[in-house]
Amino acid sequence: MGRAATDFLIIGAGFSGLVVAERLAAAGWKCVVVDRRGHLGGNAYDRTDAAGVLIHPYGPHYFRTNSPRVVAYLSRFTAWHEAAYVIKSHTRGRYWSFPINLNTFEEYLGRPSSSAEFSAWLEKTRVPIEHPANSEEVIISQVGREFHEWFFEGYTLKQWQRHPRDLDASVCGRIPIRTNRDDRYLTEDYQALPLHGYTAMFENLLAAAPGIDLHLGVDFQEAKARWTFKHLVFTGAIDEYFGRCYGPLPYRSLRFEPESFTAEQLRGRETIAGKPGFWQPALQVNYPDADIPFTRIVEIKHATGQKVEASTIIREYPMDWSPAEEPYYPIPSPDARTAYQRYAGLAATETHTSFIGRLATYRYLNMDQVTANALAEAQRLLARYGER
Repeated sequence: MGRAATDFLIIGAGFSGLVVAERLAAAGWKCVVVDRRGHLGGNAYDRTDAAGVLIHPYGPHYFRTNSPRVVAYLSRFTAWHEAAYVIKSHTRGRYWSFPINLNTFEEYLGRPSSSAEFSAWLEKTRVPIEHPANSEEVIISQVGREFHEWFFEGYTLKQWQRHPRDLDASVCGRIPIRTNRDDRYLTEDYQALPLHGYTAMFENLLAAAPGIDLHLGVDFQEAKARWTFKHLVFTGAIDEYFGRCYGPLPYRSLRFEPESFTAEQLRGRETIAGKPGFWQPALQVNYPDADIPFTRIVEIKHATGQKVEASTIIREYPMDWSPAEEPYYPIPSPDARTAYQRYAGLAATETHTSFIGRLATYRYLNMDQVTANALAEAQRLLARYGER
């Protein structure tokens, strides 16, 4: 039996694949999108669990951006719920304000303080490093070694199985340090979640693009055997595309452990959570202590605004990666980047394949960056192949 024909074969039904597919389909091209999982949305997939709580099964996805273009594009498929991404850290037996700000400093002192006093303390405490070369240097140059050990070192070791000094400066450099009381985790102008969830947004995208043929539970090898195509868009792991001919790239994987609580069970947590109907005091609580095996607990109901009596938390356990595991994070380190460059060289010779997304470009990208890159790639493909 012969293979079916399509114009574009797109591997991966997450942000990258679906955005490219929608743009190409809107221009009249036939697109087949496949994903080896049984659902669309990739890691951004969300669903309602048995407790009635909308959860992010693959870890929290905090949408934020400074790009009006990205917001305008995605707003075609969803309304939004403004979100406040508030995070705390739990170490030394208590909750701390995080990212580090004036509230954190007052908790450290055990008394009220001021921005001026905190700034002066930081100036005496920090390690002067003019050009930080790694994540350890980024943090100690801002807050000194004590806060680095309390809030960053243990968490980073668990998350990456590497010391902060062995990771790019950008890893911990993403986290702000403030001398005022601003406790927002993120600084982008637009911070919101799709009103009815990411999955509903992706379903609306597909409904708006009838030229997309979606096939779930189909992997890359099966897809190549089933369809002929004019151009391939690949959003999976770049080393997998090339059969890991130079060996596997390093990744980190994750295990997620959800636990749900009834309204009655949550009543005993009101003192800790600070308000009824929740289990913990913030959307996300980091656990940097080495004797705790998970890195964070997320209670996404804090951000979704969902009105439901129950709540669900998800504990996140970092794992070593093997080809049998899902690769979640490329390792942001010099040696990993060097290994990737060998595959990037191969990718540059592929004239009828586009590599986009976090895994295909081996970069730590946020959702808005992934969306913007997918829109740009669609433009390049339309400039090359035209409209039908």
